[in-house]
Amino acid sequence: MASTIQVRVDDDLKAKSDALFKDLGTDTTTAIRMFLTQALAVNGFPFEIKRVNVNPYETLAEYEMLDKLEKSRKHAAQGMYKEAAEVSRDMRARYGL
Repeated sequence: MASTIQVRVDDDLKAKSDALFKDLGTDTTTAIRMFLTQALAVNGFPFEIKRVNVNPYETLAEYEMLDKLEKSRKHAAQGMYKEAAEVSRDMRARYGL
């Protein structure tokens, strides 16, 4: 006997997933079956689940943070810096922001 699983997802997510799996030679239903099979095989998620550290400085010790600040001050004193407007222009051009 086979069971049915219904999952509601955003239309855009479904369309992109369908296109990806088609490009990989399968379909979304088969990909979901593969996910479930692998989850059972590894007794958990078949990929790493972790929280993204949004703040890269959060894990630094105080001495590491002070060292980075000192290096930053030295670079600034040597003229090794960019104006905020220049950084914004670069990001807009590079990432389409």
